[in-house]
Amino acid sequence: MILKDILLKIKFDSSTDRIGPDCPFTHWRFYFKNSMRNICKKKFAHFANSAEFRAGAYAISCSKISIGENVIIRPNTMLFADPRKGDQGSIVIKDNVMIGSGVHIYVANHRYDTKDKNIINQGHCDAKNVVLEQGCWIGANSIILAGVIVGKNTVVGAGSVVTKNIPDFCVAVGNPARVIKIIK
Repeated sequence: MILKDILLKIKFDSSTDRIGPDCPFTHWRFYFKNSMRNICKKKFAHFANSAEFRAGAYAISCSKISIGENVIIRPNTMLFADPRKGDQGSIVIKDNVMIGSGVHIYVANHRYDTKDKNIINQGHCDAKNVVLEQGCWIGANSIILAGVIVGKNTVVGAGSVVTKNIPDFCVAVGNPARVIKIIK
């Protein structure tokens, strides 16, 4: 029985549309660049040649996530795209984006609009795409929520919660994140 469960888990880890420490039979391969790159090229919608996905990071619905050149996904980062079919619910990380450790990106949220139902039973809102434009920097432990576009060469301060679009060439911080400086 245990051997059968192990074989099923190995098959699941290899074929599922996700990666992370909860998939131990593939996750150990992320400690080695060549095997990390091979897995990522197969699973992600796009994974650039110079991108890295470090051990300890998670990606859910890899087939709806694109990662550009010179992007490193660091440990404790969570990329949560929408597993449902359709054009919405993708994550696009363009070239030269810096992402600190522990950043979370979500494309959907739980519904909570019916008071007579427990939230867990209300399902999810419609998913919305998230885009991190070229050259932006997302500080450690920031959270990027559904439908957000972070502008080109924009800085999101560590620990910020981004609920709305942030324009190009600025610095945004806080919860919710707000622009505090324009980069000239």
